[in-house]
Amino acid sequence: MKLTINRLLAFSLFLLATLHFSLAHAGEGVFGWIYTLDLQPKGKLEFEQRLQLNQQQAAGTYDAWTARTELEYGLTNDLQIAGYINSYYTNANQNYTNPEACGDTPSCTGGYGVPSSHDPSTAYKKSGIEGGSLEAIYRITNPVTSPVGVGLYLEPTWGKNKDELEARLLLQSNFIDDRLILAGNVVAANERLKFIENGNVPESMLDFLVGASYRFAPKWSAGVEARFHNDYSELNLRNQVQRATFVGPNMHYAAKDWWVTGAWRYQLAGGTCMSGGEAECSNARVWDSHSVNEFIVKVGFPLN
Repeated sequence: MKLTINRLLAFSLFLLATLHFSLAHAGEGVFGWIYTLDLQPKGKLEFEQRLQLNQQQAAGTYDAWTARTELEYGLTNDLQIAGYINSYYTNANQNYTNPEACGDTPSCTGGYGVPSSHDPSTAYKKSGIEGGSLEAIYRITNPVTSPVGVGLYLEPTWGKNKDELEARLLLQSNFIDDRLILAGNVVAANERLKFIENGNVPESMLDFLVGASYRFAPKWSAGVEARFHNDYSELNLRNQVQRATFVGPNMHYAAKDWWVTGAWRYQLAGGTCMSGGEAECSNARVWDSHSVNEFIVKVGFPLN
């Protein structure tokens, strides 16, 4: 089913409007991309909707929207499971400038989600349901009662464009009566990108995510988060091809029965391409599925 941006937004709003919400306390996500150890209590269910926009590459137009519709459930007080439906909308036109990708032309259309069979001299637009994901988070120590909270995260994904297995080490410390949260994730993932012409292409990545969030007023928090990103052209973190750094602010609002978080990450100049990654780099930044700007909005509601 073809989806426009308006349909993607309308689908998300429809799900929010038609679900029955109680006045239970929601498990808050104060960061945009960093996972914390604020899990759903045993027997509690929460609906969460995420909408992310990756925007602007080396030139031209690049808008990659992704939506993730999620249900989280607390199996125990320290074990949370979840399931996602993932959808997308990609709009790219003359967004690459690197000769390795564009040949003799000054720019061309390419990047993650744009098939290699597509004519690089023309614009590309496509949308649809990408696939689904499962998630499990196990909290080993609680940051509310321990100096450092520690948790483990596992997420398999199956989709049209790629299959992925992602694992995270979650770290969190709370200060000043839990008003200040410091958190970090170590993220490792194996991926198989799906191309009709070339079959499945293996990749892997290693990320270090760090951030801080401070509750400066009742219901309101704000902070900053950073991503130190590494791409590899083989499974199990072999043959590194890209390195990049993203930094930006976040804002969070929590009412009794719902919460919302918005965040922005900006790719700093100085990104590096190694052997095998030349086609995804130019202007001191890395491209492929990456962009100059990354925006995310998340909304959560308890269901019981």
